[in-house]
Amino acid sequence: MPKNKLQKLKLLYLRDYLRQNTDEEHPASMTELIDFLHSKGIQAERKSIYADFLSLYEYGMEVLYRRKTPSGYYAAERDFELSEIKFLIDAVLSSRFLTPEQSSSLIKKLAALSGEHRSPLLRRQIVLAGRIKSLSESAFRNIDILHEAIERNLQITFRYFDWGVDLKKHFRKVNYFASPYALLWDDENYYLVAHSERHGLTHYRVDKMEEIFLTELPRTVTEETKNFDPSSYSKEVFGMFRGKSKRIKLRFENSLAGVVIDRFGRDILLAPDGDEHFTFSVKISVSPNFLGWLAGFGGRASIVHPEKAVEEYRQFCQAVLDSIDKG
Repeated sequence: MPKNKLQKLKLLYLRDYLRQNTDEEHPASMTELIDFLHSKGIQAERKSIYADFLSLYEYGMEVLYRRKTPSGYYAAERDFELSEIKFLIDAVLSSRFLTPEQSSSLIKKLAALSGEHRSPLLRRQIVLAGRIKSLSESAFRNIDILHEAIERNLQITFRYFDWGVDLKKHFRKVNYFASPYALLWDDENYYLVAHSERHGLTHYRVDKMEEIFLTELPRTVTEETKNFDPSSYSKEVFGMFRGKSKRIKLRFENSLAGVVIDRFGRDILLAPDGDEHFTFSVKISVSPNFLGWLAGFGGRASIVHPEKAVEEYRQFCQAVLDSIDKG
């Protein structure tokens, strides 16, 4: 490459070197910076590099000088703080949606954002062994297709499977047609919320979807999908198991207020009910998962009304007791 063209790349090389190789504990001397640029075929001297520092500052990147030993220049800011990178790595580790190979690849890329000196330390702290992970290698491809379908308002076709006791995939006999509306993250998995002619608005686990293809058919629009709110949907559905959605009134002990707020949000109205309890109303999908969640609090939580929901809860608890007696 001609010398004048190499000189045009000087600022980019300098920026990348500072971001990747320096931090407050590991500054680079002026000699190191000049030698690095020379290794790229770029002529540099102190005066020109000082001018480059000013250009980088005007661009939004601050280069500082550390006076105490070891002294030198370093990039003062990064796109992500170390704590933010650790948070993102934890999210990748906890994701069952990703395969071990995909998780490892993403973690390496995230760790690299912390720079040359901190990246190995982050990777040494990572433990993938023993974590439950997906077996699907097509996760990223499927997500791309689903995002495209949502953006272009198109229906999709796909096959859906269940895991059998033989640890093999068992595909359902029918091919699915659906109108995708949103991708939700719940219980460490991705779910597609979509409308189908058979089930109305429902959801599918993305890692159980295969052979996903776009069609040229526009998405089905109904009264339910017109008013679709992903946030409300995720609050109504427990463990992504959907039953019949209805508004119910619940009664909890005061000590469980934090649990209720964590699950339903801070905009919910909690009404005192005596000195030791409170009640609140919420629209919920009354599924076995929800009833099991409620039963986990024992006598500290209950359904007040409607009576049909109370009876469903009673039957659920009785079925659990019957199964224990039969055991």
